[in-house]
Amino acid sequence: MANIIRQPCDEGVLRSGKAVDPCSPSVGVWVLVATILGSSMGFIDGSVVNVALPAIQRQLGATAVDAQWIVESYALFLAALILVGGSLGDHLGRRRIFSAGVVLFALASVWCGFAPSPEQLIVARAVQGVGGAMLIPGSLAIISASFSEERRGKAIGTWAAFSGITSVLGPVLGGYLVETLSWRWVFFINIPLAAAVLAITLTRVPESRDEEARKLDPWGAVLATAGLGGLVFGLIESSSVGMADPLVIVSLAVGAAALVGFVFAELRVEEPMMPLYLFRSRNFTGANTFTLLLYFALGGALFFLPFNLIQVQGYTATAAGAAFVPAIVLMFFLSRYTGALTDRFGPRLPLVVGPAIAAVGFGLFTLPGADANSGSGSYWTTFFPAVVVLGLGLSILVPNLTTVALNSVTGQHSGLASGVNNAFSRVASLLAIAVLGVLMFTVFSASLDSRVADLDLSGQQRAQLEERKVDLGAARPPESLSAGTAAAVERAISESYVAGFRWVMLVCAGLALASSLSAAFLIQGKKVPLESPGIG
Repeated sequence: MANIIRQPCDEGVLRSGKAVDPCSPSVGVWVLVATILGSSMGFIDGSVVNVALPAIQRQLGATAVDAQWIVESYALFLAALILVGGSLGDHLGRRRIFSAGVVLFALASVWCGFAPSPEQLIVARAVQGVGGAMLIPGSLAIISASFSEERRGKAIGTWAAFSGITSVLGPVLGGYLVETLSWRWVFFINIPLAAAVLAITLTRVPESRDEEARKLDPWGAVLATAGLGGLVFGLIESSSVGMADPLVIVSLAVGAAALVGFVFAELRVEEPMMPLYLFRSRNFTGANTFTLLLYFALGGALFFLPFNLIQVQGYTATAAGAAFVPAIVLMFFLSRYTGALTDRFGPRLPLVVGPAIAAVGFGLFTLPGADANSGSGSYWTTFFPAVVVLGLGLSILVPNLTTVALNSVTGQHSGLASGVNNAFSRVASLLAIAVLGVLMFTVFSASLDSRVADLDLSGQQRAQLEERKVDLGAARPPESLSAGTAAAVERAISESYVAGFRWVMLVCAGLALASSLSAAFLIQGKKVPLESPGIG
């Protein structure tokens, strides 16, 4: 569910391409089928794994840290390599790289489905992320290259409609598979989809390249991966070993140094994967600052929400997958109307109002307690209002963010602007899970200590409980406790998770407000074209 909201500039990527040799209408249908199914593989996998994580924790004996890595290993390689994946398609052939991505993604999915341990699942998810970095930008580039400007609008509309359907059905389907079959089917479902995509792509989709494509930037890709990986590794591992552990300190230092090196490399490379001169545009800088803050909040909130619903509130996996559907439905129906707000009021107002409403939604998530699911229909009075208010805020800000990001640069740079903004949204979600995970572990640990302080536990039982803190809401009481004491410990665990969840949501609300303020101070009221040298 961390990736349940479609990235802000996907449609910008689609509109920015050029079709040198557009396909015929009969071929165009197959192009859409292949690319919609292909991008759906990556989207469904990124959005439904969270619903499966509680079952994975239980069946594989995974800790909460392992659960973070199962999501983060995929997100890390996808975020760091997605710009490179798009460039590879331009150079070597979009159909070829897209097909290779589908194959790699499918093979990694098989590995995920058969993984006997959390460690193998984490590595397999990392391989999936590499496949996704080839598959996702490839699907968008193929659509751009296959349709003329006159037909592209209809093609984008079809793609967006099916993406909306995937947004609604993906988490619900994932929850149903977990509940009725096994969490492994969340990954196995990719196999028939991949087979269909490959069959259509290799027989119906024409090959295309960009003869004027920018050069590859391998150093940028290596430094970005090392930098993000170092930070994420250090933050996640600090939850179990502490911030003062030498491994954590070294990892954070290496990550920070690599990111500094990435900036210097992008300044010196002839054609960098992330051209820093784009940030001369105040609106582009504002749009990406806004994206980093808002998608950080969104990614972190939607990572921890399913654990609360399943492990604390007692929701089934299907119900947890469906919990956020009202927000997606609101976005699907309202975005076509709210997207016109920029034309009427300018870009600043929607990006100030939207996240302010979203902040209220995040705040409402702090209200349900550990017994929110007691009684029939309680979802409608506890989590439903928060989901609706958050969905309303997202309906206002997401379509207008795309407009601002694209209009902040000259037309020749719109493709680059879209790709960079897309990467910012993915990096934000990647960092959010690691950073907010530290907050969650800290609050959970302190809260649990205070709640069990007066219980009749032996030193050994307290030591066992201390070891199990790493499981967060899935932690179980020590053995050999009386029924009453065990129930009190279980209650303390649930209440401690809710305490951590509330702090996470408060931080997310604050970040949403910060994104609103960033729009107020950084986004200009009218389009200001970027003045910069052309891309050679």
